[in-house]
Amino acid sequence: MDIKHTALILIGYQNDYFAKDGILHGALENSEQVGVILDNSLQLISRLLTTEALIASTPIIFTADYSELDEPIGILKIIKDNGAFKAGSSGAQTIPELTPMASKIITLPGKRGLSCFSNTDLHQLLQSHGIKEVIIAGAVTSLCIDTAGREAADLGYKVTILSDCTVGRTRFEQNYYMTEIMPFYAKIMSAKDVTQALGV
Repeated sequence: MDIKHTALILIGYQNDYFAKDGILHGALENSEQVGVILDNSLQLISRLLTTEALIASTPIIFTADYSELDEPIGILKIIKDNGAFKAGSSGAQTIPELTPMASKIITLPGKRGLSCFSNTDLHQLLQSHGIKEVIIAGAVTSLCIDTAGREAADLGYKVTILSDCTVGRTRFEQNYYMTEIMPFYAKIMSAKDVTQALGV
């Protein structure tokens, strides 16, 4: 890994997932692991803050009436039915643990579905910074994380998924995606392995 051409993409680090009173926090069966995952993520981010690595966050936020969603199904229907990630709500806000690091994290608005590349300037940002490799962290493993990894691979980036900085809906799902699905298009690494590979 060349840190000058590497970006860390943060997906879903918002209160509705990561706060204990978040609307969708309880939907994560292994929510007891969220604290560990968050600690791992924060340690990695803090290690990268003073380096040349790019750090980008792609929060998902909807208008009050969810007019962006036309007959949603699956996770998007769950989000709408439960009022999650609504603009102006505390649940849609980035988790407070990232506030001290905000000046070093580029936040890209526009995400409305599973892909952090769709309706955002993420690809353009990565291209403008000469990024060749992306490292992906956040929630939820089988949905937004997997979608981001596949699209990044299709766009020509080398992809790394962080095994201990991502959270699935269940332990089975997390393990299955990490061992049976994602290795077909990405490297699976721990945060510690990534810091060692980057030399930070």
